[in-house]
Amino acid sequence: MADGVTPINWAAAWLAPYAEAGSVITQSISGGVQVFEALNLPIESRPDAATQPSLRFAPQSSLPTGAAYEAFIFQTGQVPTRDNLHDFFNGLCWIHFPKTKKRLNELQAAQIARDGIGDVRGPVRDALTLFDENAAFLCAPDALWEALARKDWQSLFIDQRALWQQAQLVLFGHALLEKLVSPRKAITAHVYRVWPTTESITSLDDFVAADLSAEKLATKPFAHLPVLGVPGWWPENENPDFYDDASVFRSPRAGASLAIT
Repeated sequence: MADGVTPINWAAAWLAPYAEAGSVITQSISGGVQVFEALNLPIESRPDAATQPSLRFAPQSSLPTGAAYEAFIFQTGQVPTRDNLHDFFNGLCWIHFPKTKKRLNELQAAQIARDGIGDVRGPVRDALTLFDENAAFLCAPDALWEALARKDWQSLFIDQRALWQQAQLVLFGHALLEKLVSPRKAITAHVYRVWPTTESITSLDDFVAADLSAEKLATKPFAHLPVLGVPGWWPENENPDFYDDASVFRSPRAGASLAIT
């Protein structure tokens, strides 16, 4: 069994989009299947698996020494995967958001082809990595987004708490999902705003993949959200005092601003 992949509380609210597939995959891993093999099972069971080219997960040893991880995926369609929790969640995100993950990989590969691999990634690759590791997607009324952008926690979580019933937050970053296996109040997502009514993960994947560009990501269009503050996601936040912790719900930096359109 891969170290650290189980147990996972699939009943956690933030894991709802992944729970069905994730619980099945972890059962296979618990039975002794390697992570890359277990992640391939949902792909191989697709009705179009024989006719549609699909991404495949591969053992970490498939990545040649000195090769760039992102460029290897782009060139081969294989994702090198270690037997650990981090790579398990990365694979789960590939399964649920194949178009978005592919778009991120295309953008990373283009940056590598242009600039090569150096000690400094540059603003676009930094933003791509941040997005891949820690992003969350929020579809919400303007009033909530504006409060989040201002870090107006009183307005966001208390005064306008009822508006969260009209919002949808979906976690995407695999490092973010990994951290939340052991929930801590300070865990914070980089939130990327989405506009459509996200009736399904598939429609959300379509929207984000089409919306992403190097130019947009270079501006780092993210808002910071401590995810355990989301109403309904953590019992302790039913008490308004939960949000008084200034080490987590921080005031905005002087001069900081975020586009809210």
